Amino acid sequence: MVGASLISGDNVSLHQAIVQIADSAWRLNSEIFKREIENNGELAQIARRYSQALFAQVAQTAACNRMHPIGKRLARWLLLMQDRVGSDVLQLTHEFLATMLGTRRAGVSIAAGKLQASGIISYHRGKVTILDQRKLEEASCECHRIVVAEYHRLLGKLSPATRRKK
Repeated sequence: MVGASLISGDNVSLHQAIVQIADSAWRLNSEIFKREIENNGELAQIARRYSQALFAQVAQTAACNRMHPIGKRLARWLLLMQDRVGSDVLQLTHEFLATMLGTRRAGVSIAAGKLQASGIISYHRGKVTILDQRKLEEASCECHRIVVAEYHRLLGKLSPATRRKK
């Protein structure tokens, strides 16, 4: 969900939203959303909890990007995308991964190569396939576990990781 500023009563967002992985997205007029938030206590509660979980994710990502090496950050980001998409197959280029991780493409190539050599992922022509979920979690830093735990705490069964296809 984007537009969290609407939950706090603000009508302006400083950010642009993009769909990062070829899939779909829904769009809802902001006035309709605000009206539904005002009239639907359950929706308002879920939206506030989601906003809190997202804030925790952003804060943890900032710390992660400062403290952890590219390999651990790449593993974390692949796990995050797997949770959001609900699939072990992700359409991602090294260029896009470099942008999302705030690093050079060459660093992503080296890190992805190590994950592939370890049998954790398969990567070919912009398609990443997660081959070993457990090993990818081990290759990741603790940041993914922290964020997942916060989403579970705040959203329970609505948490993105609970929707992952097994």
